[in-house]
Amino acid sequence: MNQRQSDTASGRATLTALHLFLVWAMTAAMMPVLGFGVVASAWGGGAGATVPVFLLGVPLTVGLLVAAGLPAKTLVPMCASVSRRLGWAVLVFVLGTAGVAAGLAAYGADVDLGSAGTRIALTGVPYAVAAAFFVPSRWVRMGALAVLGAAVAYGGFVGPAQARQRQYDAEVARYRENPELLYLGATPPGMEVSRAEVGPASFFVDYGPVRAGYELGFVGLVVRSASTEAPLRCPEPAQQGVTCTVDAHGEMATLRDLPGGAHDVTLVRRHGNTEVQVSSQSLDEQGLRRLLNTLHPLSDDELAELMREKKIDYTL
Repeated sequence: MNQRQSDTASGRATLTALHLFLVWAMTAAMMPVLGFGVVASAWGGGAGATVPVFLLGVPLTVGLLVAAGLPAKTLVPMCASVSRRLGWAVLVFVLGTAGVAAGLAAYGADVDLGSAGTRIALTGVPYAVAAAFFVPSRWVRMGALAVLGAAVAYGGFVGPAQARQRQYDAEVARYRENPELLYLGATPPGMEVSRAEVGPASFFVDYGPVRAGYELGFVGLVVRSASTEAPLRCPEPAQQGVTCTVDAHGEMATLRDLPGGAHDVTLVRRHGNTEVQVSSQSLDEQGLRRLLNTLHPLSDDELAELMREKKIDYTL
């Protein structure tokens, strides 16, 4: 008696596996073809051209599901007769297609679903999971529920988090294409970084007042690739209203007179293979030199903060 029960249980397990495999194999083969047909017809003739594809493809797929449910007529109550098997096929098609739509939405959100072959294989999984819920077995339904839960967790949480991390890593890599240019100085008192731009051969940073709109002040920092190794020199001939000096360390200071008695101060210094320039109409030469003296490579935390506050961008 025990042997007979064991053989019966084994036979039902084999039949269940065959049933779910047929559903998976048929839909994994059919649905990508149907999807391609829809996209191709829409591309060639607009949305209206997809109607014949649906009218042909959907009944054909449901019919194949009816055929796939035939071996399970003694296993699945809804597959016991032709009419009930048709209803089962329609339910599996609708539920499975909803799962495929959710997968497409996740893929559109840059969730990694593997190679093209893997994605084709995954197409049939929602239909097999839907079919598993109709099998009158607690363990089969628990397995289907586990697969569904794993899919929801990956597609709704794990996958999007990984996609965001990949996007973040790609942005960081782009910003750090030329790390020798990414330098910051200590933020002047009462100021903050208001904007930063990374270019192929330069790095621009604007410092503005913390209370923008209530306080005035601006400091600009530019780090660019040095065009020549020659020492810095003041432009000749000298311009009226412009005072330029180069000190013993090769640092060039320019003072430009502005209307109303104001001045624009610019300091330029060589820093390795780069040329660093700071300028301001509100910060004096001593303050600008303090900024130059505190130059340091842009740290990961500083870059992350600029990205989080959307204060940095890449320009060509």
